[in-house]
Amino acid sequence: MASSSAHSRISNLQNHLSPLEANNKLRSLVKISPQVSEALSNGRAVVALESTIISHGMPYPQNLQTAKEVESIVRENGAVPATIAILNGVPCIGLSEEELERLASLGKSVQKTAGRDIAHVVATRGNGATTVSATLFFASMVGIQVFVTGGIGGVHRHANHTMDISSDLTALGRTPIAVISAGVKSILDIPKTLEYLETQEVYVAAYKSDEFPAFFTEKSGCKAPSRVNSPEECARVIDANIKLNRQAGILFAVPIPKQHSAAGNLIESATQRALTEAREKNVTGNAETPFLLARVNELTGGTSLAANIALVKNNALIGSQIAVALSQLM
Repeated sequence: MASSSAHSRISNLQNHLSPLEANNKLRSLVKISPQVSEALSNGRAVVALESTIISHGMPYPQNLQTAKEVESIVRENGAVPATIAILNGVPCIGLSEEELERLASLGKSVQKTAGRDIAHVVATRGNGATTVSATLFFASMVGIQVFVTGGIGGVHRHANHTMDISSDLTALGRTPIAVISAGVKSILDIPKTLEYLETQEVYVAAYKSDEFPAFFTEKSGCKAPSRVNSPEECARVIDANIKLNRQAGILFAVPIPKQHSAAGNLIESATQRALTEAREKNVTGNAETPFLLARVNELTGGTSLAANIALVKNNALIGSQIAVALSQLM
């Protein structure tokens, strides 16, 4: 009876909260930096940034340098960066320089945190670097509409045997935020990933291209479902998605700049070798992508890491321009 009574009280509380009150209650559970809070309150452009790329994407201090440069690009293009992470159990939306330094220096000792892991990391007062799915959750909670990342997760190769499909895809299907990425990582099964995104009702468009990009390279061999040609066009799509109250997200796939595009054959050869090694070593789950990216970087003599950094910076540039254009519509 006591449990039933408690459940009833919670239900009554929820029923008496207006949407605004409910949103404010959720916001009270996170720490929003003063800069991000002010920008959101004044309708300025804000760009969400994930933190797994910092902790697991590259070594220290290169990860810190890259994170600072990406945030600078966002600022230089008129938006406010909001790097998201969980520190000592507190979800942080926008990191100070000290917090960014701490996250970068902790590196892989920080838990890679997908959407499913959020409650556990918070409950145990742990440190968590957010993946795409977790970053989407927190960005949506505070009202950020644009999120920049390197590449989203997807359907893994041999998923017909392993059932390994990233929660990034289902999170995109239920979170009305625009993600700007260089497509999906080429270590994944790109055709199946595009099919899965279609099932999740995610609008997918390539930026100034008819072909869907493959992260390290401009082309994947897959035709993009749609095409957009400017930040303003992207902003109009996001604005319409919001006004129509669609609950699915948007993926704008931005090809890596030509001058930084890695040789496709070199990357693909290294990817195939890394995939074979991962299977031989039984590397699975959320450990697989960091392993594959690190191994591909080794096999390509650092070419893939240099390409990774270049595409993230380019995505930050385009994403900031989209966020600014969106702020002018709202």
